[in-house]
Amino acid sequence: MAVDKSMQVLVVDDYSTMRRIIRNLLNQLGFANVDEANDGQQALGMVGTKKYGLIISDWNMEPMSGLDLLKGIRGGTNDNKAVPFIMVTAESKTENVILAKQAGVNNYIVKPFNAETLKSKIAAVIGDF
Repeated sequence: MAVDKSMQVLVVDDYSTMRRIIRNLLNQLGFANVDEANDGQQALGMVGTKKYGLIISDWNMEPMSGLDLLKGIRGGTNDNKAVPFIMVTAESKTENVILAKQAGVNNYIVKPFNAETLKSKIAAVIGDF
């Protein structure tokens, strides 16, 4: 099945420059419908009102971390409960990867990364495009 590049993608990061970088990389890869949230709480509210095809979230954010966001989505009753979720972080510690996997993350990207890395991580969770 072909990947629908018109799907809604949510990028969550408390650093506006990082949101812009990820949005630009997604645009280069052909994904044009990108929403942004500046923390987990804002993202959780957006997830409750809109259907997303992919969520890409930073781990380290205040007041709600990406891990707490992931747990909130996976434990919720919204339409996005099973949405593919990619965690982005500067932390590459094994225990963090294990925590994210236990919470239901689909993939994990360690910063810094480029368009090719992002493409391969997205393709691993939604299919080749």
